[in-house]
Amino acid sequence: MVSLLKFKGVYKATKLIKVSMEIDNGIIKSIRITGDFFMYPEDAIRGLENALIGAKLDAIELEERISKFLSEGSIEFPMMTAKDIVNAILSAKPEE
Repeated sequence: MVSLLKFKGVYKATKLIKVSMEIDNGIIKSIRITGDFFMYPEDAIRGLENALIGAKLDAIELEERISKFLSEGSIEFPMMTAKDIVNAILSAKPEE
């Protein structure tokens, strides 16, 4: 039985966040985050995606990973918060 599911979501915070991911038994196996937001340096989004691989779909764990990534890398994420990304991830629905 295949448990890998594809999820997609669009979340409107101050800016639009789009999430596309593969989930296996509640664990993020791959994730792509796009939208009309800015992150500096610009290539930091790929690092954030990598930091989320292996995370459970749990608000606390996701926010901890995102906050740690943003602070350790001195990443600028204007008008957005770690919670906005968490909400985008958790609002994603399985593709039909």
